[in-house]
Amino acid sequence: MMTIREFAPEVERQKIAWIGDGNNVLHDLMLAATILGHDVRYATPDGHEPLSSVLNDAEAFAAESGGTVKRSSSVEEAVEDATVIYTDVFVSMGQEDDKNKLRDFEGYSVTRELCSSADDDHIFLHCLPANRGVEVTDEVMDGPHSRVWDQAENRLHAQKSLLTRLLNDAAWDTYGEVMGVEGW
Repeated sequence: MMTIREFAPEVERQKIAWIGDGNNVLHDLMLAATILGHDVRYATPDGHEPLSSVLNDAEAFAAESGGTVKRSSSVEEAVEDATVIYTDVFVSMGQEDDKNKLRDFEGYSVTRELCSSADDDHIFLHCLPANRGVEVTDEVMDGPHSRVWDQAENRLHAQKSLLTRLLNDAAWDTYGEVMGVEGW
């Protein structure tokens, strides 16, 4: 969400298109985006939808914030007028030998042609590492709309901040224990 905000701060209500697996990245994206009042359209193959519990939560957040979450019937429908196009690996770590799963994603690759119906100023995101030629083409990954490297940099800063917070909390908890301060 940080990268989306960084590269399109003037867009109050983003139209976010997700293409691919209904995995943990989509789950987090749906929840964060709908809390912030954005519209999420996702295209996933049958059998690879997001968890219904996460979808229910995202729908509840969207109802409160004015955003929307909707499964698209095609990748083309999902991407139409999108301000953000997002994908992830189709086969997660540990599932590389599952060739049947990869077949389910034929036609789900993000290509220049697919992106042509998106907003002229759209951005492309991928949480990396990407399998070039599988979920995204080189042309999109290295193209003018790609913000994957900015996204990776932002993730680094977010992770450093979280780590600092966790270590500081642990240090203060230890200090409280050593000093005998209850509830420190």
